[in-house]
Amino acid sequence: MKIGDKIKGTITGIKPYGAFVSLDNETTGLIHISEIKTGYIDNIFNTLSIGQEVLVQVVDFDEFTKKASLSLRTLEEEKHQFPHRHRFSNSRYKIGFKPLADSLPEWIDESLDFLKQEH
Repeated sequence: MKIGDKIKGTITGIKPYGAFVSLDNETTGLIHISEIKTGYIDNIFNTLSIGQEVLVQVVDFDEFTKKASLSLRTLEEEKHQFPHRHRFSNSRYKIGFKPLADSLPEWIDESLDFLKQEH
């Protein structure tokens, strides 16, 4: 088990500070109340229930005690992220630096003509 792994588990206990999750016969973990979901949780017992199957992400893992710190929140936030779009690209028509590069010689000629007229 490594940090960042996504593992299915079963909630075996709930306390006001978090929920205990059984990952396998040897490994247990805790989802701290701050890692259950984004925002405020008024009552943890209304959010999770014993016996509930959950997909969690490993936040920390102690190899000696075989205990893990788990998160549901990171998986929730992962779903809501928007893909990063590259803004400046030559692959799209009229977007990015290509239209500027195409217009630059014309602008330079216009500027030089204007300066010649001034003097």
